[in-house]
Order: sequence, then structure tokens, then C-alpha cells
Amino acid sequence: MSPLQAALSDYLTVRRTLGYKLERAEKLLGQFVAYLEERGAKTITVEHALTWAMLPGGGAAWPALRMSVVRGFATHLQTIDPACEVPAAELLPSPPHRATPFLYSEEQVAALIEAAGTLRGTHPAATYRTLIGLLAVTGMRIGEALALDRGDIDPKEGALLVKETKFAKSRELPLRPSTVEAVLGYLSRPDRPRAAVSTDAVFVSARGARLAYRSASGTFARLVDRAGIEPRSASCRARLHDLRHSFAVRTILDAYRDGGEPQERLALLSTYLGHADPAHTYWYLSAAPELMGLAAGRLQRYLGAHS
Repeated sequence: MSPLQAALSDYLTVRRTLGYKLERAEKLLGQFVAYLEERGAKTITVEHALTWAMLPGGGAAWPALRMSVVRGFATHLQTIDPACEVPAAELLPSPPHRATPFLYSEEQVAALIEAAGTLRGTHPAATYRTLIGLLAVTGMRIGEALALDRGDIDPKEGALLVKETKFAKSRELPLRPSTVEAVLGYLSRPDRPRAAVSTDAVFVSARGARLAYRSASGTFARLVDRAGIEPRSASCRARLHDLRHSFAVRTILDAYRDGGEPQERLALLSTYLGHADPAHTYWYLSAAPELMGLAAGRLQRYLGAHS
């Protein structure tokens, strides 16, 4: 193993102990190290990084993505190799990649579940009705829901185990009895595909295999159309992941309306959602005008009482 390869291995190990998975970064950085070694380079230079990042292939966003992963590795490498050059943040900067959250109303969630009932086949209809309902009441990531196995559901305790997901964290989510009943009812349906016997997956396709994200995302887009849910802007369109945003906002809204302490609820929400940093939870909430209005109103009342 060359010194650059060893340094890359150490970098990935350190980052993964912090909870990052880095599958794409590992592949790209492996290609970059090979590129450097083919040219006899002993360390990272800005010139090599820029030339490699601008190589043909991929889409318009790839140069910035390549430079981003190199910048992270170079920052690490420079601590042990002062000759290593770290590309400036202004060089091929990453564009904003977060879409504006689409916050669903309760009526829109109900419309989506009703639209799912129009899908061809009784079991696919039940699959998407249950999936949308579970996402709406738990705030799970879509990938977490699709990865659920039968053994992850504890009907006796009324809980659901989310295993080793983003940032390598597992967590247990308490469920309402009605949610447990709905999921168990879905699992015991007589029209469940026979092939599903060979998989532990909760959500399965019409063929009986674990439901794939691409299939779920495509079907959800059709359900959005059937439910008559229009985009709010070019950057704010209804997505599966936005059910998670909507859950987070409703949770804090309830704290304001109940006269509780939103800050305490926020700490619990961050843990419940599986966020590594509460700042991620704050971002979820920043796009809700109603929530911002309630926060501003509480601040005004506080200032008025102490003026």
C-alpha cells in the first residue's frame, strides 16, 4: 500500500468513526489517488485536484462534487504532510443542494393516502397507504422505512426499531396503538405476494421483493398528481422526504399551541429524527412561516413583559 493509499484509508476510518458512510467519497478518492500515482505525484496539489475534478464524465455538478471530496481529504492530509495543498473553498464551490421543503397539510396527507387507494392491485394500494401513513406519523426517512424488517416491529411494546441508518445510528420509536395496528394489518393481508415469504421486509413490491426507493419515488410522484397537489414554486415540489419535514414542523407547532416549551421539544425531536446535530433539526423548521410567526409572537410577548 502506497503512502497516499494508507493516508486515504486512515482518513476514511476517522470519518466513519464519526458516523459518516462515505461510499461515494471512497470511490471518488480512490480514483483520485490512482490519478495522482499515475503521474508520480507524492501529495495533493491544487493543480492536480483541479485537473482531475474537471475531467469529462458525469453531469454538470460533478466537478464541484469531486473537488469537495478532495478538499476534505486534503484538509486531513495536510495535518501530516505540510506539502499537501488544500484547494480553496472558492475553487469549484458546491452549489446549494437542499430543496425548499414542501410542508404538507393534514388534508394533503389524507389526499395522498386516498390517492394510493386508486392504484392498480389491492396489495400495492395497501402498501402505499401504509407507507405514506407511517412516514407521516413517525417522520422516518424513506430509506429507513423501506429497510424495515418484520423483526423491527415490537407490537407488545408498541415500538419500532430503526437500525444502523444515517450516521450509523440506531433508535427506537414509540408508536401509537393505531399505527401498530395499521402496520400489523398490512403484514397480515391475505393478498400479500407469495414470494414475500422469502423476505423479512415489511414493505414489498407486487413481485414480493423489498420495495425499492426508485419504485416508491416514482409511484409517489403519480400519487401527488392524482391528489392534485401543485408545486409551490420551481424549487418547492412535493417529495416523499417532505413528509419528514412536515412531521418535524407539526411537532414543534404542537408545543407552541399547547403552551409548552418548544426548546425542550426540539431536543427530543432531534433525537427522535436521528439527527447527529440539532442544527439539522433547526434547518427543518426554518421554512415554516406559521412556526416562525408563533416564535416571533412569543418573543414579542416576552419582550413586552420585560420592558
